[in-house]
Amino acid sequence: MTTRHDRLMTWAALLLLAVICVVFVSLGRWQLRRAEERKAIAAQIDSGRKGSPLFLSATLAPSSLKAWLPAIAEGRWMPELSLLIDNRNQEGRPGLWLATPLMLKDGSAVLVLRGWLPRMIDGLTVDPASEEAKNIALIKQVVGGNEEQIVTGELAEHVPRLFEIWRLSGPAGQGTLPKGWPQQQAGSHQPSLESLPRVQNIELIDLKTATGLNFISTVLLQTDTKADGLSRSWPQPSIDSDKNQGYALQWFGFATIALIAWVVIAFKAYYRTKRED
Repeated sequence: MTTRHDRLMTWAALLLLAVICVVFVSLGRWQLRRAEERKAIAAQIDSGRKGSPLFLSATLAPSSLKAWLPAIAEGRWMPELSLLIDNRNQEGRPGLWLATPLMLKDGSAVLVLRGWLPRMIDGLTVDPASEEAKNIALIKQVVGGNEEQIVTGELAEHVPRLFEIWRLSGPAGQGTLPKGWPQQQAGSHQPSLESLPRVQNIELIDLKTATGLNFISTVLLQTDTKADGLSRSWPQPSIDSDKNQGYALQWFGFATIALIAWVVIAFKAYYRTKRED
């Protein structure tokens, strides 16, 4: 004979399985949406990279400065305004990005991420005869160069960011540019690599406010093969939509198992009730 306790346990099991089924289906649908988002990003990257190169200038409409488009900039480096963007790992190695404004011929400027270099402690700490030491020596030379340059690369909407916990409680510009910069660099047209300020993240609006330069509203990720010792393997968003589709299939499979269990328990409860009647 079915007791009241048995009936309560049956209803609790059915309710729990129904909730689990709904949750698993929701997770599966979320993974499918993520897959579609990644497909859209992949299409955007592919479309951008197939576009004709833009010659950067202040006359370009902001709507034309789309991410992943190839671009060419011609002008002179402003090494006294160079920055090191910290905590940027590459292949598991800690390092930094070198960022320098390029003054274009029309008087506007574009921020160029020039490449990655390994993190150094107290200057050069590698074997002087190694390839890495040669690369660092090259980097030290290019920081101070201000000859006419033609730089090729890909556009980005902003400098790729890392999470900053202080931004949860502070103003947008907190924790970026050091106080007194760039006035403290005034007159230093040949800065050393070690003297460059380090920042975790940087926004174009902050650079524009600090320097007074007319920055184009885009960032150029340098991709050419200049022999300057910098590595130019830039991060890009994950576009592996197949993984999300696989996860979705798993969640739908779990939901199916929960549904089958619900049907079995409901059928047994119904059968017991009918038999007792």
